[in-house]
Amino acid sequence: MTTADFDFDGWDGSVAQARARQTHLAGQVVLDDRLPLEVRVLAGFDVGFEDAGETTRAAAVLLDAHSLAPIESHVARVPTSMPYVPGLLSFRELPALLAVLAQLSQPPDLVFVDGQGIAHPRRLGIAAHFGVVTGLPSIGVAKTRLHGRFAPPGPEPGERSPITDRGEVIGWALRSRARCNPLIVSPGHCVSVEGALAWTLRCLRGYRLPEPTRLADRLASRRGEIEIAPSLF
Repeated sequence: MTTADFDFDGWDGSVAQARARQTHLAGQVVLDDRLPLEVRVLAGFDVGFEDAGETTRAAAVLLDAHSLAPIESHVARVPTSMPYVPGLLSFRELPALLAVLAQLSQPPDLVFVDGQGIAHPRRLGIAAHFGVVTGLPSIGVAKTRLHGRFAPPGPEPGERSPITDRGEVIGWALRSRARCNPLIVSPGHCVSVEGALAWTLRCLRGYRLPEPTRLADRLASRRGEIEIAPSLF
């Protein structure tokens, strides 16, 4: 894994330069499925905040790709690097995500991030940014729309409608659970638009969120600990 393209030291802190960097990194996003022949380990990542926003709290959960049983979880806390700016969430959250990634005992084969993938004005939401700087295949699963248009999907779990922008399909509005608002699913890096949907569907277990981000969300928001399965590897 490399984080060479993520360099806070060379960033002047301006919104204009951050947006320019997003555009540059978006050109490195790969939208083909480049996963291992056997995907064995998934990871879910999410971010919360403590100390009235002064501390960024990132959570990561490793899961067995077949059973979706959690096998490892970690939390990292780092000083919050910048205020919230719409469209620039990755600059606020990525330092903590990289810190918690470094705690994992093994690299995941596929990552789910709570947030946008390419369904973003400059095609570089947090999942895409994370994927490009780490080289890990990634999918963004967000709770609300940031960019693009879609028709509401049908009411049944599994129904979906494409999210489009300027004639391009950039993700899916997925009804993951009846009577719940749809999720916004889009590829981050080294995953296709169709692959992002297929993997998200595969990871649903009756909740609104797929298991990787559901468990990471639980840790990031301090709603409880994760029961870890006996070692599978």
